[in-house]
Amino acid sequence: MQLTKFGHACVRVEKDGRRLVVDPGGLTEPQALEGADAVLVTHEHFDHFSEDALRRAARDNPGLRVWTNHAVAGQLDGLGARVTAVGEGDAFTAAGFDVKVHGAWHAVIHPDIPRIANIGFLVDDALFHPGDALTVPAAPVSTLLLPVHAPWSTVGHLIDYVREVAPRDAYAIHDGALNDIGTAMVGGFLGDKGPGTPSRYHRLTPGATVPIGGARITP
Repeated sequence: MQLTKFGHACVRVEKDGRRLVVDPGGLTEPQALEGADAVLVTHEHFDHFSEDALRRAARDNPGLRVWTNHAVAGQLDGLGARVTAVGEGDAFTAAGFDVKVHGAWHAVIHPDIPRIANIGFLVDDALFHPGDALTVPAAPVSTLLLPVHAPWSTVGHLIDYVREVAPRDAYAIHDGALNDIGTAMVGGFLGDKGPGTPSRYHRLTPGATVPIGGARITP
């Protein structure tokens, strides 16, 4: 598979000429959805889900399909069977990719802020996008998309999360609110100069593409 990073929390995965896009939100470049065959959306927050962008993409591509949770699916009324609501434990095929759903809830921001639904997607038993949660899937993960900056986590949480999932590679996502200093600081803790994780840490610039795959690390 080929992995392309887009703005903030969005990535595109490609294989055999098919394109799967995850979390094209309000901080994502419009070109992320160009040529997409299928879209996965983890939850309804604006930085992960743009109703307008998805409706435009669906209008331009009658074959586009969307898989997401029930809350997001309810906001895409009018697209009919092109939108499928899924939840924890579900498995399906999207544009030739095998996808399994892990997790159910957004991470806690504060006890006074109601939690919303959030699902993570494991693609082809290799790549995991957790959305806004530090969900540990009950399956091996070779490539983890790591949300490196959010109001619901600390660097300490991230280190423990990477250690528990133990992927071969961790790629930074959810970094749209970080400046260069913050990016370097987080990378310092998660990279070779930090306290240590079993995984190689990477941060791609928007638009960069890398091959992914290979076995996870056994903790």
